[in-house]
Amino acid sequence: MQMKKPAEVLLLGPGPSPVHPRILEALSRHTLGHLDPDFLAIMNQTSDLLRYVFETNNQVTFPVSGTGSAGMEAALVNILEPGDKAVIGVNGVFGQRMVDVASRCGAEVIEVEAQWGGPVEPDLLEKTLTAHPDVKLLGVVHAETSTGARQPLEPVVELARKHEALVLVDAVTSLGGLPVEVDRRDLDIVYSGNQKCLGAPPGLAPITFGDRALEKFRNRKSKVQSWYLDLSFLTRYWGEERFYHHTAPINMIYALFEALSIIKEEGLEERFARHLLHSSALVAGLKVLGVQPVVSDKYRLPSLIAVWIPENIEDSEVRSRLRKDYLIEIGGGLGPFKGRVWRIGMMGNGSRRENVERLLKALGEIFNQLGHKCSHEEALSEAGKVYQQQI
Repeated sequence: MQMKKPAEVLLLGPGPSPVHPRILEALSRHTLGHLDPDFLAIMNQTSDLLRYVFETNNQVTFPVSGTGSAGMEAALVNILEPGDKAVIGVNGVFGQRMVDVASRCGAEVIEVEAQWGGPVEPDLLEKTLTAHPDVKLLGVVHAETSTGARQPLEPVVELARKHEALVLVDAVTSLGGLPVEVDRRDLDIVYSGNQKCLGAPPGLAPITFGDRALEKFRNRKSKVQSWYLDLSFLTRYWGEERFYHHTAPINMIYALFEALSIIKEEGLEERFARHLLHSSALVAGLKVLGVQPVVSDKYRLPSLIAVWIPENIEDSEVRSRLRKDYLIEIGGGLGPFKGRVWRIGMMGNGSRRENVERLLKALGEIFNQLGHKCSHEEALSEAGKVYQQQI
């Protein structure tokens, strides 16, 4: 039986993002053994490139074999033990997921809830940390994929240092799309995923551990509950020893290497500016179509824009027509946002002017078909003004 050839769908949802042809070509290269000397050299180079993108000198920086959720689990299971206290900011689905994983480690988890579409306020974190002494870890989501909200990190780090807690950051939808700056911000543990702003296919979760986190890990009193994600094994494989732990996903690492190489060629500042430019143009055009962003300008992500679905427009009908008639994918809402919000990705290779214009034209035409009168020409003109300001 032959597999049906997948359609060339423009991925403008919350991930995966469009994959550059160079990365697809890298996936097709000859598979080597996971201890082959040539592959070990690629592993070293991949770690070096990850340090560049994370903006860190952390020695323990490598891709976990698994998606972004595996990165989250690797971060938590290696640090938390039964009885430890963890404070976690929750302003969307992935903060909730962090709570779930931390609780499975046997930790006492204290949630700090915030309104969906906004950040977790430092005052709430401060009150919680003061009320719960001896917190081992403070976790936040830098880029909440379910809402499109950005969490300012500097106040979080300041509170963590004051209360002698580690800082854990979910950067799944931010790494490669906006500054993470691990060393400058003094972050202890940060994880991400291949398939968002890095622009590679899903399957790997880049992660980095700083010295404070490694000291806590080395002083554990109990075994890490996950054998597969145990840092003591993973660092022996990704370090100088090259001790066999599991068969690495060879070709996926080829793909990540190529994706990171593309980022370095473009330059981080240029890449961040590109993501911001195209998301700003998209928001300007969407407003003309009557589609308003969920998150204020101050906290809105450049990589993922959550927007309110206009009244009298049915969520699944629009997304279905986009996919069937225009070969474009956008994402629906999660949790309390289900049926009320669309999530539009401007990530990696997908963050381009032609994609902004293609989506605005398609949405304008679909809205008119559904009786929601608007002009995609005016939307394109408004987006064009944003681009003109950059010239």
